[in-house]
Amino acid sequence: MNLRAELAPLVTAVDHVGIAVPDLDAAIAFHRETFGLEVSHEEVNEEQGVREAMLRAPGDPAGTAIQLLAPSRPDSTIAKFLDRSGPGLQQLAFRVTDVAAACETLRAKGLRVLFDEPKRGTSNSRVNFVHPKDAGGVLVELVQPAEGH
Repeated sequence: MNLRAELAPLVTAVDHVGIAVPDLDAAIAFHRETFGLEVSHEEVNEEQGVREAMLRAPGDPAGTAIQLLAPSRPDSTIAKFLDRSGPGLQQLAFRVTDVAAACETLRAKGLRVLFDEPKRGTSNSRVNFVHPKDAGGVLVELVQPAEGH
């Protein structure tokens, strides 16, 4: 057994903090005008039913992002979150080098992950989520960035 590999950190960085919003354009304007954040990426994820934007501090393109998530259809997870909880913090995302291996490690520790296999995330990343009941009430997203990101 390689003790060093066993003790290697699962997480390499805080990737982003996700905020559920009812109106993406209004939320982008608020964060731009109030905090000076800039949109670094925007897309529609049809599979997850969201319109999303990643915002970052100027001059810090690799830093932790704020992800704004607005529903693109009424049956999406974000629409259900907004109906249940209203706008606000929805998830904390950790960057990992291998999301499938991270999920295996967490399952071995008795934690539940939401999907059997990772799904497509922002900018073609691979993602999965740790069940909030197993992470202190926080929905934790595991993000493996796409090649070149």
